[in-house]
Amino acid sequence: MNSFPGLKVYQTEVFARLPERYRMKGRQSEWGNANRAGAALECFLESPAFDRMGNLYVVDVPFGRIFRVSPAGIFELASEYDGWPYGLKIHKDGRIFVADYRHGILLLDPASGAVTPIVARHLPVSLKGVNDLCFAKTGDLYFTDYGQTDLRDPTGRVFRLTAGGKLECLLDFVPGPNGLTLNPAENVLYVAATRANAVWRASIMPDGSLAKVSVFAHLSGGVGPDGMTVDAEGSVVVAHAGRGIVWVFSKRGDLLCRIESCGSDELSNVAYGGPDSRTLYITDAEGKILTTRLPVPGHALYSHR
Repeated sequence: MNSFPGLKVYQTEVFARLPERYRMKGRQSEWGNANRAGAALECFLESPAFDRMGNLYVVDVPFGRIFRVSPAGIFELASEYDGWPYGLKIHKDGRIFVADYRHGILLLDPASGAVTPIVARHLPVSLKGVNDLCFAKTGDLYFTDYGQTDLRDPTGRVFRLTAGGKLECLLDFVPGPNGLTLNPAENVLYVAATRANAVWRASIMPDGSLAKVSVFAHLSGGVGPDGMTVDAEGSVVVAHAGRGIVWVFSKRGDLLCRIESCGSDELSNVAYGGPDSRTLYITDAEGKILTTRLPVPGHALYSHR
């Protein structure tokens, strides 16, 4: 039932399922002990991102795995290491960057599966636990440092690693900074403040600093906003963890549509793909990749071809 009369509602379908051979049935994990009250999880899929060949990469947080999914939906284990990878994005030059809670920002070699640290500390201070990342056209890398921050401890941070290698802290007062994305003009940064159940908006000034930090959208229920992206018109696409919904807000903040899960409520992140970039791919943390077709294509940061 649509609780928002007149709101466009889209349904999803299953594009791919994590095969049984990769499901960690009955296996305890440190991540599950810390974040799911000791529950034995089969997986926790996150952060879809496409490479130049149309393969879709996703991470499995508690078991330190990165999967490569073919255009036909076939899963292949690309990497397995001792970490908690939450975010993954691919640079315009093809390099694959990973935001790992334990180790910071890593570089993945897709041929060998090896990971190499890029950012592990900020000055003399360790990172709290990085979560997600996004690129600007310049090659600047923005990433969130979530840790265990929340409304009691609103000290989550947002960083930028410039293409020249300079690391800058842009925000240091966010309750659970999670997904983040830039608008097409790259003069606005959106940040999911998960523990405030809100999406924040910040203007990017000419010197790269942030100003006029405000609430762009309030959500209700569930856990809070998780991964995000934008479409070609600048609308913000938000995976709402714990609700089984992806919301699309116009750049003015109007609610445009609701995308409903055909899987679990644990929708974790989103990415546009397909030949015309009108297919939205959604990671269902419990082991599925869902899709739906949308009228507006995703924003193309750069061409993969």
